[in-house]
Amino acid sequence: MTATHEVTNQAPPPYGHDTAADPALLAALHRAGAGWAEPELRALGRLAGSEQAAEWGRLANEHPPVLRTHDRFGHRIDEVEFHPYWHELMRTAVGHGLHAAPWRDDRPGAHTARAAKFHVWSQVEAGHTCPVSMTYAAVPALRTTPALAAEFEPLLAATEYDFGLREPHGKRGLIAGMSMTEKQGGSDVRSNTTTAVPQPDGSYRLTGHKWFTSAPMSDLFLTLAQAPGGLSCFLLPRVLPDGSRNRLRLQRLKDKLGNKSNASAEIEYEEAYGLLVGEEGRGVRTIIEMVNTTRLDCTIGAAAGMRLGATRAVQHALHRRAFGRALVDQPLMRNVLADLVVESEAATTVAMRLAQATDAALAGDGQEALVRRLGLAVAKYWVCKRGPAHAAEALECLGGNGYVEESGMPRLYREAPLVSIWEGSGNVAALDALRAMAKHPETVDALLGELDAAAGADRRLDAAVAGLRKQLADLDQLEYRTRRLVEAMALAFQGSLLVRYGDPAVADAFCASRLGGDHGAAFGTLPPGPDVAAIIDRARPVPAA
Repeated sequence: MTATHEVTNQAPPPYGHDTAADPALLAALHRAGAGWAEPELRALGRLAGSEQAAEWGRLANEHPPVLRTHDRFGHRIDEVEFHPYWHELMRTAVGHGLHAAPWRDDRPGAHTARAAKFHVWSQVEAGHTCPVSMTYAAVPALRTTPALAAEFEPLLAATEYDFGLREPHGKRGLIAGMSMTEKQGGSDVRSNTTTAVPQPDGSYRLTGHKWFTSAPMSDLFLTLAQAPGGLSCFLLPRVLPDGSRNRLRLQRLKDKLGNKSNASAEIEYEEAYGLLVGEEGRGVRTIIEMVNTTRLDCTIGAAAGMRLGATRAVQHALHRRAFGRALVDQPLMRNVLADLVVESEAATTVAMRLAQATDAALAGDGQEALVRRLGLAVAKYWVCKRGPAHAAEALECLGGNGYVEESGMPRLYREAPLVSIWEGSGNVAALDALRAMAKHPETVDALLGELDAAAGADRRLDAAVAGLRKQLADLDQLEYRTRRLVEAMALAFQGSLLVRYGDPAVADAFCASRLGGDHGAAFGTLPPGPDVAAIIDRARPVPAA
């Protein structure tokens, strides 16, 4: 090989690491009493950090799903074909219980353990986590109708991935999708025009056009339609009990910015068979718990993306040299890297705190249920909103190497905006927080109680909480100011958690920059003072044992 073809000063491939070796994530797992899950989490983390898993994710995105509306003889089939590695990703996720398994698990912290695994495995490939999340979220909605829950929950929670178009009761495990939005309404689901006509046997026949249907290859769908008693929730199987196909017509797959591996479809119901979930006229109330549960996954997914971006940036900076020194030793790059890690750990800590609140709320803790209700809307708004800027900065740390597809960073960047849109974009999430405060003022007291638990520990946090209280007391143009209010709540929530439970260097940097106002508009503008070396070390990739 000639000298011109020697490769020097390139970082090694980012493989062979334990993705679960994340100090903020592991601390949150044990804090919630779910330390029993660490061995499985670490095993999943080693797989997530492997070259094999990276190839699964790469090829599932480079070969996106294909819609087959008809077979070669002209029969309507409405099938979606996936790359084989999509199925490997799904098989791993379901096998490790990232879907509905926690609903059938009595161990303490089961939902927190699942959240930690979701955080780790999401970093391999984010698209396939959509049907995983939908399946997880379907169970609380079905539980409003005990007969349906008893019939389908065991199969939804089964840890076997059984892909294929077959009658649900003949399968070893089921995947659920969701279909709510329509082209004339979007987030305004009450404007839906799909109709549901009751039948003598107690079922309904649905007719309408759904603009976005998540995971159209699922076995079951939860959907909204206008019944005689008003907007209602329905369960639609793809295959009917007699083995025939339900009249769900896939019109096209969406060509999306990112999330390429996952199929999102427009669907038409042509008198499709459906079963009522909950009561007629209470469709939004029935499905809202599904929405809240997927909002938790949006927050976890955003945090996972930030962790991936931060570790990739640090890994590159450790090995790349410029101007006679490693990038990681350059003061300005250290500022950028530390800032990315601070944002990542703040996101992970609040996401895991809300997973812990989910466990407690399901166990009957009313106070934790209040923290979860408002905290989910607040965190979903802010953490998901921070993802795209974080991904862009992490990509830039790799320079031109980060801009090429082979690095994986462009996929991370394209994926980042999705969770801020999914289950309600920024305004919807912020207004939901406002709605929670108006309808249930006790949620405000619960969240303030969470903040007050750190009172006196950091003067910058104390000042931020005092400022938040003033904002809450000011009702003038409240809806116009909602984003500012919710942002302040989210930052105070994150600051309180980091001060109490986080690494001291991370907590100090967060309070100085995000709460104390000593920060610019871009990442990499931390003030002097924080221990940036200690912060960066927390994102240093750990080799798989």
